[in-house]
Amino acid sequence: MSAASFKLSLCIVTYNRAGFIGETLESILRGIRPDTELLVFDGASTDDTPAVMARYSSRHPAIRYVREQVNSGLERGFDKAVDHAAGEYCWLLSDDDLLKPDAISRVLKALDANPDLLLVNAEVRNVDFTRMLDPRMFRIPIDRVYGASDFEEFFSTATPYLSFVGGVVIRRSLWLERDRAPYLDTMFVHVGVIFQKPLKKITTIADPLIVIRYGNGSWTARSFEIWMFKWPRLIWSFAFSEQAKSKLFPREPWRNVRKLLYYRALDAYSTAEYRRFIADQSRGAARVLSFAAAVTPRAFANFFVTLYFLVRRQDPVSLYALAHCRSSIWPARWVDSLFEAAAPL
Repeated sequence: MSAASFKLSLCIVTYNRAGFIGETLESILRGIRPDTELLVFDGASTDDTPAVMARYSSRHPAIRYVREQVNSGLERGFDKAVDHAAGEYCWLLSDDDLLKPDAISRVLKALDANPDLLLVNAEVRNVDFTRMLDPRMFRIPIDRVYGASDFEEFFSTATPYLSFVGGVVIRRSLWLERDRAPYLDTMFVHVGVIFQKPLKKITTIADPLIVIRYGNGSWTARSFEIWMFKWPRLIWSFAFSEQAKSKLFPREPWRNVRKLLYYRALDAYSTAEYRRFIADQSRGAARVLSFAAAVTPRAFANFFVTLYFLVRRQDPVSLYALAHCRSSIWPARWVDSLFEAAAPL
């Protein structure tokens, strides 16, 4: 099959998501078109994912299922999925999120303008989709087109959203011609592909066409390492102005004690993370404060950090994470009232 057999390949990389991927496939298949394919790249799942995929593949010829013998990881999985894809464009999708009914048709229409990159907005809901956490994750009010001269503006606007891979629709040939190797261990290979050098044309869709299932991330356990080290190192590796990068993310966010207490409250920062990531890089008072945050009782940290977010009446996504983490002291029945109290005035 030639590389341009389809206009669009919807590329899902999955591993052990038998309990979720069927719902994701259903949301995609209701909008599938003859000029689209659905490629599911399985990183050697050990659960019932192959059986689920066999059932769907037998009924839907638009699905192409590729299974590895050994799991090569999420980033290499996406790279291999793009290589296997038969579409002119590849939409990099999560294996547990949903597409809205008109998502594929809206994306195909936007691709008629021939962009290098299309960025599709998303809303964020809780794990069972019963509660809205963020109605518009990408903070843009209207559709927008960026040219090469607007690349730093796009970097400043879109980077916070690009930590989520599922909104990325990229020209396959552009992906394959760029250097992916330096970014395969960053957790965000798509960001490295996009920002390593300017793109000629970028289109954004402001309406949320994706529904994110928050709190189900496959790398939640590594959140401290990812957001305090991997993500900032990646952002600061790009050839944009220091002003643009510093506005987006501090170079060393782990030096902020409030951030350390937040991750302690989530049960994501402890003496193990302190010894592994911080002890050898900090001195004096900074080292003492970093250690103090690591040994703060988790329940104490969770109570006061949650209260802080509640009083500020903003960021319901962080509040939801605090209320549902393992160290939370807040009863589950209080969660709804917490959201109501945290709603902006």
